[in-house]
Amino acid sequence: MRILIHKDYDTLSKWVAYYIAHKIKLKNPKPDRPFVLGLPTGSSPLGTYRELIKLYQAGKASFRNVVTFNMDEYVGLPEDHPESYHYFMNEHFFRHIDIPRENINIPNGNAPNLEEECAAYEERIRKAGGIDLFLGGVGKDGHLAFNEPGSSMTSKTRIKTLTLDTKIANSRFFGDDVSKVPSMALTVGLGTIMSAEEVLIIVSGYSKARALYHMVELGVNHMWTASMLQLHQHGVIACDDESTMELRVGTVNYFKDIERPALENLPQL
Repeated sequence: MRILIHKDYDTLSKWVAYYIAHKIKLKNPKPDRPFVLGLPTGSSPLGTYRELIKLYQAGKASFRNVVTFNMDEYVGLPEDHPESYHYFMNEHFFRHIDIPRENINIPNGNAPNLEEECAAYEERIRKAGGIDLFLGGVGKDGHLAFNEPGSSMTSKTRIKTLTLDTKIANSRFFGDDVSKVPSMALTVGLGTIMSAEEVLIIVSGYSKARALYHMVELGVNHMWTASMLQLHQHGVIACDDESTMELRVGTVNYFKDIERPALENLPQL
């Protein structure tokens, strides 16, 4: 597992954007052989999306032959609701780049049969050739997507009931009213994420320090689901100094030393 410790969130976001653009360019995707990118919502990837938009506007990145699969979506929230993840992705990323609409995949939380929608989502990922790179953020309690503590490490896309902690955390987007936060969501599973060729997790800020500690220095534990990254053959954590506050000094120094060349140079485009 690679751990790249950047000085701050802005530096982290720029590096992650360049890394994704580099991976897309490296594959040289075609319409019949697209680059398949898994994407998250939330505050963690916002800086990365802004930087990817800049790269597109500068002619350094194209998403014309990229197929995306989002991690999750609330159940029962209209797609045009300001807090739906369909709305979030369009507002913060998709409408600013050249990705064809038919290449965008987000779980349908209003499907008449949610279990069939989950199975169909997994099938769409399979037909696309699997995820090349899955980008993610992590919750304060170490969850990925809506894979709450206790989730199976082999889980696939499914319906999840959200914990009170998650609803409280997300209530800031609903006028701080927990009752307005949907109680269920569709989410890719940990097994879905682990099946990706590469997984890159963004961890930023002191509030995520405990989660990073469990991801890096303790063992794999389904109560801290992001710790499963330890088992991935191409797992990458991009974090900032603030998020490392609970790591041992030796751990921080070790990863800063071995990743120094990557930290000092943006991936080539």
